[in-house]
Amino acid sequence: MAVILIRACILYVVITFSLRLMGKRQLGELQPSELVVTILISNIASIPVEDASVPMLMGIVPIFTLVCLDVIVSAIMLRSARFRRFIIGSPRIIISGGVIQQQEMKRLRYTVDDLIEAMREQQIFDISEVYYAIVETTGKIHFLQKTDYQSATRADVDKGGSTTDPPSVIIRDGIQDTEQLGMLGLGQGWLQQKLRENNVGMKDVFLMTADKNGSATLIKRERSKSG
Repeated sequence: MAVILIRACILYVVITFSLRLMGKRQLGELQPSELVVTILISNIASIPVEDASVPMLMGIVPIFTLVCLDVIVSAIMLRSARFRRFIIGSPRIIISGGVIQQQEMKRLRYTVDDLIEAMREQQIFDISEVYYAIVETTGKIHFLQKTDYQSATRADVDKGGSTTDPPSVIIRDGIQDTEQLGMLGLGQGWLQQKLRENNVGMKDVFLMTADKNGSATLIKRERSKSG
């Protein structure tokens, strides 16, 4: 038992030092290549801890090899933008000028729920407020609100404060959320009327949000060029 504890302590110091060399403080800041190295290091380190018959060098050498490889790759990325894009990709715009880039979201395999959740994390509850959104190489989404919504104080002055709950998603990718529609107190008649006003069917809606006052935002589904 004592041997295992000592080996675990040694590997703890080695891994901590190795991650410090990678220069990242939070898991969310890791680029894909760095995340792969982190996962491999954790797996390699577990072998000498679990099996006392495995020499410590069998764990330490591969760990430092991976860290050195990551440092070398990082140095090359600093010198070559093309190599950097090949390894970690590039930021992708998913909302531009208030318009959702649906094909880009498909390429990134981002769903409507992913987008709405990311908005809520930044205290944005209405898709119609968003002017611009970009997905960073770490997967995090940053939003730029439209000018009229950037200052909460200004909105409070103009509107006298918030008088209703934030909008909820009632249609996503052509599928209706009956539960949310009911919680808003809006019936099928109201929904069908809104669809008729926009001259669309349920399957033609990419995203639709609404609040309890019946104010709705509808975004039509884009048809692929192939058909």
